[in-house]
Order: sequence, then C-alpha cells, then structure tokens
Amino acid sequence: MILDVVIPNVAESITEVTLGTWMVKDGDYVTIDQAICEVETDKASQELIAEKAGKIKLIAKEGDDIEVGGLIAQIDTDAQAPAQSTEAEAPKVETPKVETPKASEPPKVIETSHKPSSDIASPAASKMMREQNITAQNISGTGKDGRITKEDVLKLIQSGNVNQAQAGIQSLQSLSKQIDRQEEVKKMSRIRKVISERLVFAKNSTAMLTTFNEVNMQPIMDARAKYKDLFKEKHGVNLGFMSFFTRACSLSLMKFPEVNAYIDVEKGELIYHNYADISIAVSTPKGLVVPVIRNAESLSMHEIEQEVGRLAKKGREGSLTMEDMDGGTFTITNGGVFGSLLSTPIINPPQSAILGMHKIEDRPVVENGQIVIRPMMYLALSYDHRIIDGKESVGFLVSIKNFLENPEHMLIGQNPLEALFQL
Repeated sequence: MILDVVIPNVAESITEVTLGTWMVKDGDYVTIDQAICEVETDKASQELIAEKAGKIKLIAKEGDDIEVGGLIAQIDTDAQAPAQSTEAEAPKVETPKVETPKASEPPKVIETSHKPSSDIASPAASKMMREQNITAQNISGTGKDGRITKEDVLKLIQSGNVNQAQAGIQSLQSLSKQIDRQEEVKKMSRIRKVISERLVFAKNSTAMLTTFNEVNMQPIMDARAKYKDLFKEKHGVNLGFMSFFTRACSLSLMKFPEVNAYIDVEKGELIYHNYADISIAVSTPKGLVVPVIRNAESLSMHEIEQEVGRLAKKGREGSLTMEDMDGGTFTITNGGVFGSLLSTPIINPPQSAILGMHKIEDRPVVENGQIVIRPMMYLALSYDHRIIDGKESVGFLVSIKNFLENPEHMLIGQNPLEALFQL
C-alpha cells in the first residue's frame, strides 16, 4: 500500500508552508512516529512524523513552498524492514611487520635541514620571525649549537635583507581573499518574509511614536546580589533582569489599560484585556520570534524566570510551536544584550505598545544635589498614538521606572506606605 505524506493543517490561518530540511533520504526505511522532515510556517518550524512504517520516496524538495494538503512524499508500507545483523563483525586489524636491524648494522638516521624554528630558535626569536615572515633558513644563528637568538633576528631586519617580496605577496594574497567580490544568493526563509511584512505593516498602519526615560538599575542589582544564591537554591533558576521587567510591566499594564489594548479596525472597536500576556522577543538563528508568557500578572518571580528560560530554550532549539507565540498583549525586547545603548523598537501588531530595554552603563547622575555614578539604562516605549495618548504613555513608562527603582513596591503593586494609608 502506498501512503501519501501531505502537509497537515498546522493552524487555522496557515495556508502554505516551506519545506525546510529532510531528515531522511530517498529510499530509506522509516518507522512509525519517526521525524521525516521539518516545515517552516509563518511563525515557527515544525517536524512532520511518519504515520506508518515503510520505504519512503521523497517528492518535494527542500525550500519548496507547498500548500496545506500538498503531497511531499510517499511511503510504501508493504516494503520489508531491512534485516539487522545480530552479530557485528569485528574489523580486521593488520599488524605491520617490523624488521629488527641486525646488530652489526646500526639503525640509520635520516638527517634533514628543515628543522622547526621552535627547535633552532629561542622563543623570543621565533615570535619575531613569525611577525616578520622570516624563515629559519635565512638566518645564521650565533647561539649555542647554532641556535638563533633575538639579536640575530634584529641584525637581519636592520640589514634590510629580509625577503620583503615574499611577505608582500602573502599580504596581497590575504587581501585578495578579503576583497572577494563574489555574491551569494539565498532564498528568504518564510519566517524572515513574515517578519519583514509585519514590520512594514506596523510602520504603515499605526501612528507610532516613542517616548524615553532612564532607570537607575542599582536597586535591582543590589537585590540580585543579595538574594540570587538563595533564589537559585530554592527555585532552581537564576534571578535575572527579565523577571523584574516582566513583573513591572504587568503591574503597570493593570494601571494603564489603554497600553494593554488594541484596535479592531474592521469593527471600529477597542479591545481591552484584564490580563497581561507578555511577548518576549527572542533572537534565533532563523530570525526574531516572540513567544508569550501567559498571565504574567499572576506569576511569581521564579515562575516568570522558569517560563522565560523554557521559551528561550525552545527558541534556540527551533522547537517553538504556534501556541507558544499566539496572542500576546504587550512586548518586551532587550537590545542591551547586543550592546544597544538606545533604540526605537517597532510595535508588534496588533499590539499597541512595546518596551525596549538597553545596555546598562555607568553614568554621572544627580542625587540630592550631588553628582554620583550609577548603573543607568535607557528605556524606550513605542506606542500607537491612535489608542494611547501622551499622558498614558509617559505615565506607563514612569510607573515601570518607579517599580524598577523600588523593587519592594512590586510585592503588592504599589508603595507599601501608600497601601498602609489606603491612598
């Protein structure tokens, strides 16, 4: 029986996929539930498995764009599985014959004039010879047993007898490799296509503005230094910056619901969310993906760290699913890990805002009339001005700043004294 292998319906909105990598060869015998290929959707990569065992015939090629339901391979389920040998044959090892020299004939010694420079030159001389492209044959050593010294190399350089032509040729050859003008053409991956389309859509369809602020990271750094070991021992995860930012954003989104909403243009409605699904931008070898931390407002610090670690690992391995990235009401992106000092992040549609984290850098700031050095980070909030006014955007960013500079306020979502006085 011939079984057709077709592209399954991976998601409601997906009508076409790209065949990524075949994990089997044409004519291989595959087993049930064996991964046979990887397909790229608009958001993630997904493995397809064999539903039956048999001999596979590959039809589609890697890089082909195939519609859902399209045929990519066939499996002959009547084919017999290859016989497996029960007893492995040990490889034969031939022992070379060694002829013992006669007593009257001493073993021959082969002499060579091409000794390594490290054997006939001092370490300092060898280093200088490598830097100047000088070979040992060009120098007469004056050291013990003809060993080349640093002074011998210096004398040769000062005499001007170094073979500069050879060094020049080597430099030109190296330069020609650096300025190679060949071009390489690669097909754009489906994920990269979708990223480019969504970015252009975000720029052209939203009234995007960016507001900036800066935050003193010293309180968070002090808290991490004090509790990170105990945190790791108790919860089994590291205490990173992302849990602080996710917690601060979640609490601030509850205070500023417009930032957590989006516009349904077709219906002319504003959709508000009473929960915070935080999308975390993760850079992967195939492009930027944004897996979602669900109900971040209800998670503890260690639960956020566990979820961030889980999603980041799946992103690096390329095993994120559509469910991992579907939805999201607000996005956090961290350009600081790549050294970015300041940027204007682009909104992730249909969301209305995105927070950009940046590099922590020691800068002079004024505190209580005194100039002090503090580890500062610039924050950037890009937002859709159609739904978020300047007052809400600035207030939201200031709220994040206050939470980060006063981590104890994150416990109950406000200043403990204000909560005590019911202010």
